[in-house]
Amino acid sequence: MNIRANILLRVYLSFGLIVLLAVAVMVRLCDVQFVEGHKWRAMADSLSTKYVNVEAARGNIYSNDGSLLATSVPEYELRMDTYAGGISDNTIFNSKVDSLAMKLSQFFGDKTPKEYSRELRIARRDSVRYLLIKRKVNYQDLKTIRTFPLYNIGKFSGGLMAIQQNKRILPFQSLAARTIGYKNENVANGVGLEGAYGNYINGESGKRLVQRIAGGVWMPVNEEAEIAPKEGADIISTIDINMQDLAQSALEKQLIASDADHGTVILMEVNTGEIRAIANYTQVAPGEYKEKFNYAIAGNQDPGSTFKLASYMALLEDEKVDTNTLVATGSYKVPGKLITDSHGSVGVVTVKRAFEVSSNAAVAYLVNTNYRDSQSKFTDHLYDWHLNEELKLQIPGEARPVVKNPKNKSWNKNLTLPQMAYGYEMQLTPLKMLSFYNAVANNGKYLAPIFVKEVRRLGNPIEQFKARVVSEKICSDKTLTKIHAMLEGVVSEGSGKLMGSPFYKVAGKTGTAQVADGNRGYKAKKSYQASFCGYFPADKPKYSIIVVINGPKNGYYGATVAGPVFKEIADRIYASDVQMYNNVNEHYVGNTKGPEAKAGQSKAVKNVYKSLGIKTLYAAKSDYFNSVDTSNGIVYEEYSSVKGMMPNVLGMGLKDALYLLGNGGLKTRVTGSGKVISQSIPSGTKIGKGLLVQLELN
Repeated sequence: MNIRANILLRVYLSFGLIVLLAVAVMVRLCDVQFVEGHKWRAMADSLSTKYVNVEAARGNIYSNDGSLLATSVPEYELRMDTYAGGISDNTIFNSKVDSLAMKLSQFFGDKTPKEYSRELRIARRDSVRYLLIKRKVNYQDLKTIRTFPLYNIGKFSGGLMAIQQNKRILPFQSLAARTIGYKNENVANGVGLEGAYGNYINGESGKRLVQRIAGGVWMPVNEEAEIAPKEGADIISTIDINMQDLAQSALEKQLIASDADHGTVILMEVNTGEIRAIANYTQVAPGEYKEKFNYAIAGNQDPGSTFKLASYMALLEDEKVDTNTLVATGSYKVPGKLITDSHGSVGVVTVKRAFEVSSNAAVAYLVNTNYRDSQSKFTDHLYDWHLNEELKLQIPGEARPVVKNPKNKSWNKNLTLPQMAYGYEMQLTPLKMLSFYNAVANNGKYLAPIFVKEVRRLGNPIEQFKARVVSEKICSDKTLTKIHAMLEGVVSEGSGKLMGSPFYKVAGKTGTAQVADGNRGYKAKKSYQASFCGYFPADKPKYSIIVVINGPKNGYYGATVAGPVFKEIADRIYASDVQMYNNVNEHYVGNTKGPEAKAGQSKAVKNVYKSLGIKTLYAAKSDYFNSVDTSNGIVYEEYSSVKGMMPNVLGMGLKDALYLLGNGGLKTRVTGSGKVISQSIPSGTKIGKGLLVQLELN
């Protein structure tokens, strides 16, 4: 019994020991899990590192005249290591944390000093090494924040960490915004130039080592990236910022006046095919328009009467008619439709006159009777002119043209051909139509428009682009000569008289088309498209323009709705481009009396005189001058200002005068317009900041 009892005792003791050991293990596990868990998780996190991409600064986009259209500026996410080396001493931290909280509260205005102080102290207590202070802080603000208490101890010692990110901005805001485009996570390939040239602009990402800390946050191990990112290349676009501003302003003004649904305008340089301006607006509220869709390259619609240019070009090229061939206007009957002229009949007139007054009946009759038995011969011309093909633009989103031929199932042998003659039964974008007119202006050379002329890296060209030649000659010189005269006649004698100018010749064609209402067709509520496409100066074309306005409520004819936009743009460009003036040097030569000039900024005035061929007798070294007109040329009198003395602004324009007076700390009151003829404080008088000076202009 003693032996058996001894054995049982040993078994019980062993079992109890095992139970006690199990309990001890469970207690330790609970201690590790719940009591020391924060410590061990933090240690595990501290051992977890990885490399992440560092975004490269994207390249800039410039306009043709060197203006900055899009650029990347740094912005920062501010974090704080509450146990950084310079503030590890509690005495230092506690003595300055309230001052820091006060500064942050005053600067950001989002929390009270007490709230900031409590947040910083709690973070310190919990040993937070990556506390978020603020997102989206610009560089100038960062420089100020670095001077705050604690943060001014040192770049790394004070605990402030600035994580740089890049923000894309458009210095000119809405100007050419749709063409410039954008890139974001929701759009795979981006929009506009930003998307099309992303491979150049994006640059190459760098690498940064980050460490996971408590809370699953990844904190940079080092301030600088381990592999530095490579900045993107710069894009030089063809856009001229001044012309773009003009185009957008003129289009928006006319859209508001006509209460239209949307509209587009494109300005193209004839010889190069470079797009100088492109604007697209959509009505978002009564009297309010925004860029929401690129109608210029994606807005496929019936072109209407502007297409008559192609119809007459085919007739003339095949010698079916001549400009003096007689044709009836007013109406033309085909099976199932009566084609009429909206302005009524002007009787039997020449082909040239029928084109000038935009007779639908005349062109439908001429095309139908001459190609009825061989309808593909007409459409073959359109295909030879590549009107059925995409232009293969440098930016995405181009709509594919729709130009029928007799093989199409929807071709109606009685209706399609005569309706095509005046711009229906097809789908063309405004840019496609403009490119065709530009070919006529360019002596028959058909160019595909371009938006980008060069790619640069570190200021050096790495790739350059020229407009692709679609066709060296779209028709014979004989036909071109006649077409030129017909387009000029539209403006001088026909439906486009409103676009004429006494200073330069304009050639072009008005267009008015009824727009189909989706599946409801043309029988639903009537909506129109007004357009004008042309070029100037007609005798030596430099620019071509198309204006298309859809759904105008106040009038709908191309001449009265689209025409004013064309005219405003053309007039302003002509007035500002001295090279367009004919024989300008014959009017102003060195030994004749030159035009009157205001005193002011020397650089601007000298450029004008140089363009006019006016001789400069003395070149002032200063930025501002007074000019004296003599019989021998223009004399520049050097202007010099003395700090604390009243400047002489007599003879200056208001802009220059205000600039100089503002720099001197003076307040101004102005009456009249023109140039300064009197100033209430004589030049050379001692002045102080805030003094009021009265200027009289005349």
